[in-house]
Amino acid sequence: MEKYNPFYGLRLNLAAVILSTGLLILGAATAHGHGGKTHAEEPFSAFQAVQKAIQLYDRLIVSKKLPEGWETDLSSIQITIRGKGESREYVVQFNRSAGEPVSVYFYFDRQGEYAGSNFTGE
Repeated sequence: MEKYNPFYGLRLNLAAVILSTGLLILGAATAHGHGGKTHAEEPFSAFQAVQKAIQLYDRLIVSKKLPEGWETDLSSIQITIRGKGESREYVVQFNRSAGEPVSVYFYFDRQGEYAGSNFTGE
């Protein structure tokens, strides 16, 4: 009999989210590309923000700093980029289908440094 791994479903869901987010970002970059012009690359991308946030999220679940409901009821992950230039910040929001609060947030500066979390859902 195979041993049940409670993180198996979460990892499959997160893998699907990462893949779809990557495709979305790639598609957006292609759609907004400007032929012949080059832009300086940002030191940290939205995709990298999602990857880092998932690692932090997993650690919080394993250490029980986030209750089990955050694993079993996870419904979506969203990323928002707010601010411009040096004040640019990536906000990764994890949403769940049941329980309060319904969202937790992870913040990263434009260099990819962890800038904080918000577990109150506000």
